[in-house]
Amino acid sequence: MFDKIIINMIVEGFWDSIYMTLVSTVFAYLIGLPLGIILVVTDKDGVKPMVWLNRGLGVIINILRSVPFLILLITIIPFTRWVTGTSIGTTATIVPLVVAAAPFIARVVESSLKEVDKGVIEAAQSMGTSTFQLIYKVLLPESLPSLVVGAALAVTTILSYSALAGFTGGGGLGDIAIRYGYNRYQTDIMLVTVALLVVIVQVLQEAGMKLAKVCDKRRR
Repeated sequence: MFDKIIINMIVEGFWDSIYMTLVSTVFAYLIGLPLGIILVVTDKDGVKPMVWLNRGLGVIINILRSVPFLILLITIIPFTRWVTGTSIGTTATIVPLVVAAAPFIARVVESSLKEVDKGVIEAAQSMGTSTFQLIYKVLLPESLPSLVVGAALAVTTILSYSALAGFTGGGGLGDIAIRYGYNRYQTDIMLVTVALLVVIVQVLQEAGMKLAKVCDKRRR
């Protein structure tokens, strides 16, 4: 049986995980969304082909994506400490979460935007649409359902990253699972934290899928 202290700790860990995930997602999209748009626009078949920029940015994104999160988390500890003043805790964990998630989101956004029918793009261009208008009024609206699905995928991925951050005292449910379930062999606490993480993932994924259906004008 869990006492009041353990229950309060798990509840706090639950909200810490939600906090880290949502805040990291917002900041990661502020970086990843523009990067994804740039990748599409500067592609050799894009609106404004700039092969050197596209390839250079693609290489940087691929390098960041290829680094396992735990290694990245440890590698950028000095940067995290410089940004937040500490390298442990929920707020500090947001920094490596953003660094890890932004390249992933950039590729998700790129994939979604490339699903837009080229005929629609060409029609907009024939009417004298500027690059900014093409992005704002054509690419983003037409790819919105796919972008929403990608956002749901990104949120759940960031949540899994936040759980891994528990190995370095990142806070949240992952930290509780490691400190009590792994280090102290308290299997009951481990199972509860895992169950809560599964519930959060299912809720976020289901919400994302339903929102994508609402945004899909083709189903109306």
